[in-house]
Amino acid sequence: MQAQSEKVTATKILQAASRLFAEKGYANVSIRDVCRETNTTAPVIYYYFGSKKGLFDAVVRKSVSMSDFIERLSRESSSEDPRKGLESFVRTYLSSFPGGAFEPGLYMRDSATLDKQSAKKISEDLDRIHEVASSLVSRCMERGLFRRTDASLAADCLLGMLNRVVFQRIHFSRAADIESYGKFVLDFFLRAMK
Repeated sequence: MQAQSEKVTATKILQAASRLFAEKGYANVSIRDVCRETNTTAPVIYYYFGSKKGLFDAVVRKSVSMSDFIERLSRESSSEDPRKGLESFVRTYLSSFPGGAFEPGLYMRDSATLDKQSAKKISEDLDRIHEVASSLVSRCMERGLFRRTDASLAADCLLGMLNRVVFQRIHFSRAADIESYGKFVLDFFLRAMK
């Protein structure tokens, strides 16, 4: 029972800290702020996370990771039919991209310094997404759906089109008709790759 209570407390602290760091950044959040939000004391936070930096690092590990999204992209795009895999990749990318991983506060260690751990983690995850897209393009070439070309560069083009909508939504709160845009990107990319 105590272990479950401790897990709830640590989870509650992480949730509150995630929100605070995302909104204000590392330098503008104090342990007192987290204590007020969670109705706990500083020793409790230090017990679970060791320090403010330890708490921030735990938030980054939890919030910045796109592992679940990458696994879903891989699973959804692994159809035997590469065209269906491409359709699933585009639909999943546009509808499920984890925008919370790009909250500016999770990348700011001090007022104008990027947190290296956050930047490294997201860069690695974006590279993994690129690998999924490149593999999908390669499968489409092997099946004769696409002409022979550099799969990595083709994946860059596909991701560039998808990222435009995703990042407009994340950073500028611009709404887009995801379904229409997804169909357009798919049609455009299929024609370009013939």
